[in-house]
Amino acid sequence: MKKILIVGSANVDLSIHVKQIPAVGETVLGKSLERLPGGKGANQACAVGKLGGDGCFLCAIGADAAGTLLQESLGGSGVNLQHVKICPEENTGMAVVCVSDRGENNIIVVGGANTQCDPSYLEEREPLFRNCDILLLQMEIPVESVAYAVKKAKSLKKTVILNPAPVPENFPEELLKYVDYLTPNEIELFALAKMEIKNDIESVIQAGNYLLEKGAGRLLVTLGGKGALYLDRKDRRLFAPPEVSVVDTTSAGDTFNAAFAVKLAEGWSVEKAVRYANYASSLAVSRKGAQDSIPTRKEVQDFLASREPALL
Repeated sequence: MKKILIVGSANVDLSIHVKQIPAVGETVLGKSLERLPGGKGANQACAVGKLGGDGCFLCAIGADAAGTLLQESLGGSGVNLQHVKICPEENTGMAVVCVSDRGENNIIVVGGANTQCDPSYLEEREPLFRNCDILLLQMEIPVESVAYAVKKAKSLKKTVILNPAPVPENFPEELLKYVDYLTPNEIELFALAKMEIKNDIESVIQAGNYLLEKGAGRLLVTLGGKGALYLDRKDRRLFAPPEVSVVDTTSAGDTFNAAFAVKLAEGWSVEKAVRYANYASSLAVSRKGAQDSIPTRKEVQDFLASREPALL
């Protein structure tokens, strides 16, 4: 199996369950509050491990209780944590996650130690870039770190999967030419394309084509309950997800990205890898939490066996 290097954030989530996401200026009463391991990078690393991938995670955390919680959670997933950076003078990153009764969420992140996942730290671990086959990363770390990672990986002819979440205000479009698979959700897609958010598929395709013109290799746009749209310069295809009862969408995108990377690493076709990723993320949204909701390899296999055994 090919090796996956995950570069990204590690946070502890303060997850608040509410009846509905509050509007601007609105006060609502929360139903519960939990402290859970999270962060887009950590979630994707956890998912790579749980799904049976050969993954190594690069991130920065504080020497605090939150950092210990993250290491304990990730340690049980099977991902390699030997190169995690411990920052005694920084607090581990934190995120406030509001989850509604409908499973919708919004997230506010305070970076903390994630700011120390910097280019110099990554440069010191250059052999890991040489030894990997696939680079998987997000944008909760400094933009200059993302730039270093994608450029280094492409110079070594590695496959680059960039989940552009969250989209920074001044996203450097020149980075797109280093990306093999760009995996935004709808909101991130329109932000990157500098377009007004619209719900129709033709607008999604138009925004995707703009990013392809700017240099992205291929796009996988996650569309929530509508599935995932694949786009390249010759083809487009919508992959519908299996129907499930949605409980919490917090780790849906992270599970999708990790599952896609794992199956590419195992030599699956892009089509089969996307369909597998849809099943994995659908299982994740049927459960509560971030890393706790991520399914194991066996759970996804059992789910596939009950719904689409031909994919196995």
